[in-house]
Amino acid sequence: MADLSINCGGIKSPNPFWLASAPPSNSAYQNCKAFECGWGGTVWKTIGEPVMNVYNRYGGFDYSGQKVIGLNNVELISDRPIETNFKEIAETKRLWPDRAVIVSLMVESKRETWHDIVKRTIDTGCDGIELNYGCPHGMSERGMGSAVGQVPEYCKMITGWVTEVSTIPVLVKLTPNVSNIVYPARAARAANASGISLINTINSIIGVDIDTFELKPNIGGKGGHGGYAGPAVKPIALHMVSQVALDKEVGLPISAIGGISTWKDALEFILLGATSVQLCTAVMHYGFRIIDDLIEGLTNWMDSKGVKSLDEIRGKSLPKIDDFGNFNLLHKTTARIDQSKCIHCNLCYIACEDGAHQCIDLIPVNGFNKTVVRENDCVGCALCSLVCPVEGCISMVKLDDGTEHKTWNQLINDFKREGKELTWENLAEFQAKHGIVIH
Repeated sequence: MADLSINCGGIKSPNPFWLASAPPSNSAYQNCKAFECGWGGTVWKTIGEPVMNVYNRYGGFDYSGQKVIGLNNVELISDRPIETNFKEIAETKRLWPDRAVIVSLMVESKRETWHDIVKRTIDTGCDGIELNYGCPHGMSERGMGSAVGQVPEYCKMITGWVTEVSTIPVLVKLTPNVSNIVYPARAARAANASGISLINTINSIIGVDIDTFELKPNIGGKGGHGGYAGPAVKPIALHMVSQVALDKEVGLPISAIGGISTWKDALEFILLGATSVQLCTAVMHYGFRIIDDLIEGLTNWMDSKGVKSLDEIRGKSLPKIDDFGNFNLLHKTTARIDQSKCIHCNLCYIACEDGAHQCIDLIPVNGFNKTVVRENDCVGCALCSLVCPVEGCISMVKLDDGTEHKTWNQLINDFKREGKELTWENLAEFQAKHGIVIH
């Protein structure tokens, strides 16, 4: 059987599935219950400055009948007394010595304040610390949360305060509300962090009630920006995790967060460089029981592929990431419709006709319209295959034999060597030579 155990920056756990620092990891009761179900670790809900939370803290984004594909929250850090949290953290670690217990921290930007809370946290016997530099709501105006993560200099300074006294691993949790996630990650590395956690929630307003004009969630008639999470943020999280994983100046283990709901989601993050994966919204929606599906699914996949440990596959997809200028311009595909599966909904025709490149025809046959691709005009954009509601009905078929290869960067260099400039005429000549459809 595959070995799911990991070591994320010095923090070990029997599997890569951790609870993210959030409502599901708020208490000893919840964390111990999660461990009983099989979770490998937990990041305790952030503790620090005294706060008071509000009512109607969450707003859900539903789409096409699916509930909570996105979740907005204006909940602050733990509103339980800090001594209560420390006591429960110590008790949880005593009861579950083989599980990872990481404590998320957020306090004001004073060196002595950070030193004090770090030392008290270490006394609980926990396995690691996660620094919350990402919360986009309620704390930034106090110089905490994303206010730190958005300024690499602050990130480096505060992480340095922590690492100069910490005797246990320190993970830095980054905010996605930046122009380039790599810079704060480099700052964390420069301050001797043990690893990076990302992403935290995305700054958002999730919706407006069109009858009352009030925002969602509604707190006594008022609303504002909150943190956006859930399946809808997964593509953004995958992108940012890969950016950090590819950056040679960072070179730290990654604990990935953002829209993870299934074992396949988790595997995608691992293939892009993650060591551990953290879940929140999926647990809030379906409960701790999802760990059974996560472990079983990932284990079965690894066994089917002959993969013995996660170390064998971590980052395997990173070499597949490249710049547009290095894509093969001569790679050709066309859409083909399996008429035996077609239900004649005509969505492919509408999408192609109005939203793409007008290369699907409707041909009347026995009282219905048959959709036919004009392959000579098809540019292989794949939109029709994406909107088709029938699995496998429309396939993107490769036309080139793989022998010809020319990237945009190579083409520009060829023009320069031949003394040519990049003009529409020169580009059209190249396209005509290789039978490329121009739209």
